[in-house]
Amino acid sequence: MTTRALVLGGGGPVGIAWECGLIAGLDAAGVKLAEADFIMGTSAGSFVGARLAMGVEPKTLAGAILAEAERARPAAPANGASASERPADTSALMQMLSGEGMAGLSPQETMQRIGAFALGAKTMDEDAFIATFGKSFSTLPPDAWPERGFACTAVDAESGEFRLWTGEAGVGVTRAVASSCSVPGVYPPVTIEGRRYIDGGMRSGTNADLAKGYDKVLIVALRIGGTGPAAERAAQRLASEVEALKSAGAAVEVITPDEASQAAFGPNLMDFRRRPDAARAGLAQGECEAERVGGFWG
Repeated sequence: MTTRALVLGGGGPVGIAWECGLIAGLDAAGVKLAEADFIMGTSAGSFVGARLAMGVEPKTLAGAILAEAERARPAAPANGASASERPADTSALMQMLSGEGMAGLSPQETMQRIGAFALGAKTMDEDAFIATFGKSFSTLPPDAWPERGFACTAVDAESGEFRLWTGEAGVGVTRAVASSCSVPGVYPPVTIEGRRYIDGGMRSGTNADLAKGYDKVLIVALRIGGTGPAAERAAQRLASEVEALKSAGAAVEVITPDEASQAAFGPNLMDFRRRPDAARAGLAQGECEAERVGGFWG
């Protein structure tokens, strides 16, 4: 029997919206990604993947984000967006991810440097982050985990060690996913079993090489657009992960944002105001890609 893995990459709140729309568009066209034997998410993908693995219908995932466009917003001040609406400044993190000031460091040392930055950053309180972020998981017991095969990624902020959270780890999905979404400098590191964890996207935007062992692997990746050192590194990393999967015997297909989706994202994937447009673009792309993806997914 052919086994299938779905890998969902990172991309901030905008990425969550686009992935939800994409999956809903594919689902409406008969391509059921929720039927994957294994779903692995990094950062934004961990949130979407967890909800999908827990049985939330794709149309429900997308519908909740599309509904944001209908909510009344306070009038913007004359000088532009209010402070609460402005997207988070990730420039310092992007410099680190581009390798600036990291010459000669090993991958783990690089993660330690980013972890130290995250631990020292002024962000919202961790409990407030969990309470806000965890609304989608608020009815679950603290140790709940999806019954369908699911995993998400994180990095130990102090040691720099990479961590793959699975059901066997005994960690609740709420904190595991929150740790995977803890963008350094934007959100606080998340405490799990006495350790502090940050975004799994610091190792890779997709971490797709961890899906070895499945016959088919479908990768949804956001962090390969644009230009500059960080984008180049992300593209190279994704290419190496695809090659690793193929070398292990897997058939691999990759979905990345089309031009309309990239235009909908805007310049900052942390800009919550872009979410409805990103979800709509994802829906449209999912419908357009259904024949290609469906032929692969089966």
